[in-house]
Amino acid sequence: MVEAGSPELIHLESGRDARLDADWLGRKVLFFPTHGGRDWFALAGVDVEAPAGSSVLRVAVRSDKGSIDFSRTVEIHPAHYRTGSLTVPPKFVEPDAEALKRIEAESKLKAKVFAVSAPEPLWSGNFRAPVTSQPTDSFGTRRIFNGKLASIHKGMDFRAPMGTPVRAGNSGVVVLAQLLYYEGNCVIIDHGLGLWTLSMHLSRIDVKEGQHVAAGERLGLSGATGRVTGPHLHWAVRWQGAYLDPAKLLRLNLSAVR
Repeated sequence: MVEAGSPELIHLESGRDARLDADWLGRKVLFFPTHGGRDWFALAGVDVEAPAGSSVLRVAVRSDKGSIDFSRTVEIHPAHYRTGSLTVPPKFVEPDAEALKRIEAESKLKAKVFAVSAPEPLWSGNFRAPVTSQPTDSFGTRRIFNGKLASIHKGMDFRAPMGTPVRAGNSGVVVLAQLLYYEGNCVIIDHGLGLWTLSMHLSRIDVKEGQHVAAGERLGLSGATGRVTGPHLHWAVRWQGAYLDPAKLLRLNLSAVR
């Protein structure tokens, strides 16, 4: 049983020469070997907007010794999130024609960024919070901007005062570092195998696209750029197109995996 929005660590035992193909909820589940190839792990998850009900995890194991196909039923339970109202400048609720062109171009850019991920895990050990500031329980909140339901909040907000250092939650490669319309100054890190973290609304970016970063390395400073009501950090976790609860990722014990 899992909740919508939850990241999950999946473990299988197989031989060193095995080839694993798996899918869950229409997404590829990519396993990697550890401990000399005896144990295989995948970091996966359920999107915050996934419907409640039964889902099926399908796995195919291929090796020189033969093939094994099996499946497991996974019950998805709804996560109970609240509704919040915010007031922002009108241009972020009803963008003009020029802004809409920019938003469309940026949407295509982000789609291109998320289309390619490293073929191996770039992270190591547990993920850590990007700032030392207090987080809110904002993930999954139904966001009403200026009286209109706009979206589901797909990240965690930290009460980070202007200029707070923002650090990488784990090691990876910077695949986007630029100013976007809604996200403001944004840094996206590819952690491999379809896992990304996004840091938004920065006042300053201190890394470049293509740069390898270590866990805890400074990405920039918190700010109030983009669609915001004040200075804070929005930190999001994305896996294969699904947005996961960052608070739950931070609680996952990954130290024994790699």
